[in-house]
Formats: sequence, C-alpha cells, structure tokens
Amino acid sequence: MSSDLSRRTLLRTGSLVLLLGAQQIARGASVVAVRIWPAEDYTRVTIESDAALKAKQFFVPDPPRLAVDIEGIDLLPSLRELVGKLKSDDPNIAGIRAAQNAPNVVRLVIDLKKPIKPQVFSLDPVAAYQHRLVFDLYPADPPEPVDQLIAQHMKDMDAASERAARLLGLEADKVTRPARPEDDPLGALIAGRERTTRPATSPNASPNPAQPPQVQTEDAPSAVAEAPSRGSPAKQPPGGKGKTERLIIVALDPGHGGEDPGAIGPGGTQEKRVVLQIAQKLRDRINETRVNGNPMRAYMTRDKDFFVPLQVRVQKAQSVQADLFISIHADAFMTARPQGASVYALSTRGASSAAARWIADKENAADLVGGLNTKTADANVRRVLFDMSTTAQINDSLKLGTAMLGHVKRVGRLHKPQVEQANFAVLRAPDIPSVLVETAFISNPDEEKRLNDPKYQDELADALVRGIVSYFSKNPPLARNRQI
Repeated sequence: MSSDLSRRTLLRTGSLVLLLGAQQIARGASVVAVRIWPAEDYTRVTIESDAALKAKQFFVPDPPRLAVDIEGIDLLPSLRELVGKLKSDDPNIAGIRAAQNAPNVVRLVIDLKKPIKPQVFSLDPVAAYQHRLVFDLYPADPPEPVDQLIAQHMKDMDAASERAARLLGLEADKVTRPARPEDDPLGALIAGRERTTRPATSPNASPNPAQPPQVQTEDAPSAVAEAPSRGSPAKQPPGGKGKTERLIIVALDPGHGGEDPGAIGPGGTQEKRVVLQIAQKLRDRINETRVNGNPMRAYMTRDKDFFVPLQVRVQKAQSVQADLFISIHADAFMTARPQGASVYALSTRGASSAAARWIADKENAADLVGGLNTKTADANVRRVLFDMSTTAQINDSLKLGTAMLGHVKRVGRLHKPQVEQANFAVLRAPDIPSVLVETAFISNPDEEKRLNDPKYQDELADALVRGIVSYFSKNPPLARNRQI
C-alpha cells in the first residue's frame, strides 16, 4: 500500500516538473540585457530579465552612491557588462560595482558624480521587452530650462565670434569691436540679467556675435508682420524709440527615445534616431532665423537618446513658455504601402479619421514601452495630460499645421493634404499651439531610405522652418509674461 502511494506521489511530482519547465524551477532569474541611457536630465540603468526581480535600495550621501540589493539572481557575466557600458562622460554616474552579497542576492553599487534623487521600480513585459528593473537617477538640483537656453545661446555666440575672427584672419581674443545691442537682443537681455544677479564689480564683456540670417519665403517675406511684444525676453532699443524685440521660443520634441525605439523600418532604422537627426537640423535653422528682426530660439525636449514621458514633454515646453510646440515622428503602418508626410493637431471630440485615431493610440502608448514610473510620477506633471486645450489653441495649431503642409508638400509626398486631428497626449498644452509632424512612413522601404538621406533631412528641415516663419507672418506671437 505504501509502495503504491510512493509511486503515485512520484508520478505527481514528475508531472509537476514537466509542466513547470526549467525556467520556473531554476534557483534564479537570467539576465537578458543591461542598458545605460545617459543624459543631463537623468541617467537610466535597466536590467532586463526573464523573470521578475526584487530590489532593495539605500542611498549614501557622502560620497553620493546608490546601493541596490537585487534578489533572485546570481552575479552572471551579463550583469558584469554594466561596468563596460558606462561611459566616462556620463553626467551622473562615476562608476558601477557589482558583487555577490549573499546567496541569490547581488549588490549593485552606483557611484555618483553629484547628489541624486533615485527612483527604482519594476516594469512588466511589454512589446519586445521582458521584465525590467529600472534605476532612474535624477539630479537633486536639476538645471533650469531657461538657464540651459541661455547657456546654449552663449555657446553659440562664442562659436559665431570665433568663426568671424577666423574669416578675418584674426585670433578670437583680438576681436575688439564691442557688441551692439541691436546685433544681439538676447545677449543684451542676458547681460541685463547678469547685472541684477552679480556684484557691480563683476566684469561683463561679451564678444561680437555674427548676425543671424533672415529667412525669406514666398508667403513670408523678410518684412514679416510686426509682432506685438509678449513682455517676454524683450528689449527696447537705445533712446527708447523703435520697435520692441522679443525672443520667440519653439519647443522641438523628437519622438520616442531611450528604451522606446518607436517604429522600426524594414531595413532596421529606428524612428527615435532619424527624428532626432531631423529635429537637430531644424533646431539649427531656427536658431539662425529672425522673424521681423526678432530672434527665434529652439528648445529641445531631448537632445540625446533617452526616454522622456509624454507629459514631461508638455511640461518642458510650458516651463520655457514656448510659443510653439512641434513633435517630430516617423509614421509606421502594418503594411509597406502607405507613404507621405502628415501633420496633426489636437482634437478633444474624436479623431478626424480612423487612421488618425490609430496613430494617436500608438503614439500615446509610448510611455508603456519607454517605461514610466507611474507610482512616483508627480501629480502636477500627470495633470498636464488631462488639461483641456482651448478652442483658440486648437485653431492656432490648425493654422500652424496648414502653413507647414504648404511647404512640406514641395519637398515630398503628403499622406493627407490637410491637417488631421486626434487626441495626442503631447499636444495637450492649453496655451501653446502644438502640432505633431509625421515626417514619412518609416514602414515604407522607399521612405525609410529617404529618412536616412541627409539631403532629404535638410530639405525637410528647411520646409518646416519656412512653415514656422509663414505662420508667424500671419499670426504674431501674443503677449506673455516671461523674463530672462
């Protein structure tokens, strides 16, 4: 009797082993991949595994370092790869160490270059990813977006001065002609700001910048209609006479990034890479453009390969009180047939077509792939997603989109000749005209090649900046309280 019972027990156990398989009965999880995404905004470290991992972390402030005990795993060679993936120019991480702290527990120590507010969280499998353990390392004292704009402007002015000196056959430090306020209104504003924040004895010399060119288009001649002052970066010429100049800020939002590659073309091209290249070219053109003498400045929601949540993209544009918000993408469909560029504006009453609704749903799912820490997301930031845009904002967005389509159609095929509408999360800033540009269908082999062609990228960036200038020629920026 006991022999039969033992036999039945053994059969049940054997059946259970067969049903579970090797992965379920293994002592620990296996690491599939490790990744590091460095950026000034924050650095993300990701450990991807075939089973969920548990982690306990503690932060040591002096010297700053984050220690994390990862349970359910052994110190495998794939985990040691993290050390080799760290780059010396990472703005936040100084070093990474890993050791077997206890049986089935690995301790990961991340040495930091500055005080950090860490976020450690897990993500369930989604898209091409399995289980992910994520470390987001945010600077405790992040830079102000407006200060970043100023720093970049000063860097560009220095570079322009050096170029001018080389053209004259002089050394940069021998250029002695003082800068004139009318040459550089933003520089004058920065100088004024420095005078209010520095001691009176601080030196405040600035080199002579090159004069940015004036963009001219068929429907936006050089004498663009005068824009009323927004009270935001503005300057009154010496003597108190003449027009007031102000800085026009255009927020550029390259889609996807970091853990979220976006759409992938048949040749392996990642959407996140080509849209960043196009956005950088558009940024350079905007920074060299004046509208009726008023300088424009581009602000990038991301300038490198890192993940930015949808609501943070909107918040970034609002933090610099942008005059326009332009999100740049490369569309994809289930077949290779669709082609052509499209421009979308927000709709709060449903999409203008089934295709527009499908694309909006796909773009709005980017946070799931990119890996959003929903447990600790700031409530004020999350609220941005639910702000209802005003009718005026949507109308202005439609005008901007129409102006852009008028120029984009001259360099490539349009998917739809009119601006389409859908409920895109990144277009929900209630006070900023916002459009989403699908530059081409990356799922179409021919258009994938064009997206990788620097010449086409240049032509597209030219068309987009002409559309922006054309829009402002008929819709001058409104007054807004912004000071630099």
